[in-house]
Amino acid sequence: MGLQSTSIRTLKLAALPVSISSSSRFVFRPVTKTLTAALVSRRRPPFTLLARALSAQTVQAAPATEVSDNKALRPQWRAAIDFKWIRDNKEAVAANIKNRNSNANLELVLQLYDKMLNLQKEAERLRGERNVVANKMKGKLEPLQRQKLIEEGKNLKEGLMTLEEDLIKLRDELQGEVQCIPNMTHPDVPIGGEDSSKIRNLVGSQHEFKFPVKDHLQLGKELDLFDFDAAAEVSGSKFYYLKNEAVMLEMALINWTLSEVMKRGFTPLTTPEIVRSSVVEKCGFQPRGENTQVYSIEDSDQCLIGTAEIPVGGIHMDSILPESLLPLKYVAFSHCFRTEAGAAGMATRGLYRVHQFSKVEMFILCRGEESDSFHEELIQLEEELFSSLGLHFKTLDMATGDLGAPAYRKFDIEAWMPGFGWYGEISSASNCTDYQSRRLGIRYRPSESQSTTNPKKGKSNLSPTQFVHTLNATACAVPRMLVCLLENYQQEDGSVIIPDPLRPFMGGISHISPKSR
Repeated sequence: MGLQSTSIRTLKLAALPVSISSSSRFVFRPVTKTLTAALVSRRRPPFTLLARALSAQTVQAAPATEVSDNKALRPQWRAAIDFKWIRDNKEAVAANIKNRNSNANLELVLQLYDKMLNLQKEAERLRGERNVVANKMKGKLEPLQRQKLIEEGKNLKEGLMTLEEDLIKLRDELQGEVQCIPNMTHPDVPIGGEDSSKIRNLVGSQHEFKFPVKDHLQLGKELDLFDFDAAAEVSGSKFYYLKNEAVMLEMALINWTLSEVMKRGFTPLTTPEIVRSSVVEKCGFQPRGENTQVYSIEDSDQCLIGTAEIPVGGIHMDSILPESLLPLKYVAFSHCFRTEAGAAGMATRGLYRVHQFSKVEMFILCRGEESDSFHEELIQLEEELFSSLGLHFKTLDMATGDLGAPAYRKFDIEAWMPGFGWYGEISSASNCTDYQSRRLGIRYRPSESQSTTNPKKGKSNLSPTQFVHTLNATACAVPRMLVCLLENYQQEDGSVIIPDPLRPFMGGISHISPKSR
């Protein structure tokens, strides 16, 4: 359930008697909804072949440090893009853009790239001429000759400064356009919209009920588990209070999921829930149109996270990792905030689509040749978790039109929700290859050649750094899991059975019964 083709929505904050910078280039308008809060911002200084369209041969990312604790943030950033690869593979890139329904303007990217190359050549020519003039100035010269060379050098310097300013503007424009180009796509991914997605696996069967089935809204009301009306008065629509056993069930889901995933070697994290907008962009989530998903904070360069994928992705930003540390496997708990703009119909009822929710997210950083196998590991882990809770679900290989910009391949899991009478998405698992790491600047240094020495210079020949691959997967999105559990485990007497794996995390409670009045 990661963010996909997302946009930034402005979140207004109450004014404080402190100076809050309004110079951020990452604040997006118009304001559609307003929340009030208080914030004091602290400034800090600032594919395989399929993924090579995002490599570092032409425009380098900011220098990374070997020591991750000394990372520095830049006020502006540039992704490591291999424009030459894009130009040489224009047809494949264009087809990928079309298949993924992207609005990227490939022709403009290539035009800007060619223009940049021409300006770079002109700049090199002027530097060469300046060097020639400087060398001539070293010898004995007549006063008129020296004055002529001084004027010539001055003109060359001014021309070069103007050219370099034009290059900076051109590179910024080029970066802005190329960021819209999505990741390349796994050859086995079905082409088309969401309806073209293919079923990879079907697990379990629908629960059979001998009584009229209730949805989670009715169950929640009868069992006194949540309050949408009070939350609407306090916060607005699509917010909620959990009450009584629903609170315990949320905590049980979180703690059980963390314990199960940690058994597989994942390191637990809690994350910041406000991040810099640049980190959101580096994870591949670009502002597109009016269908916004991310709340940004007005007059700052920060926003609320829509998934822990973003802060976990940034934890090793601008760093070079030793190969021996890989893979890095994290499981992160966070609250998530989404505008859910454009959502309508039955899918917006109750807990299914809300503005704030708790989620446990898995994230892996690994070597490029291992990402496909780790993607498989994440999918199997998701299926094991949901199977152990007795859910009926299907795993889908999502089609190109539903991937979102960062994903090379994505599998969604949709569980049967009998109260709704449909399969609803409860998780997704994406292999983003090196799309995110080339923007975040996360590399590793292979260890195999580190001990070799150069006999001429007597220095160690370090292996060239490589970008890691990143993967993310939902382990537990609490509201939708509550929908599944309440609707699938409802009983004729109005009670709801707690699945066995969760009972130790609920103090031994085995069922939720109607409250006596």
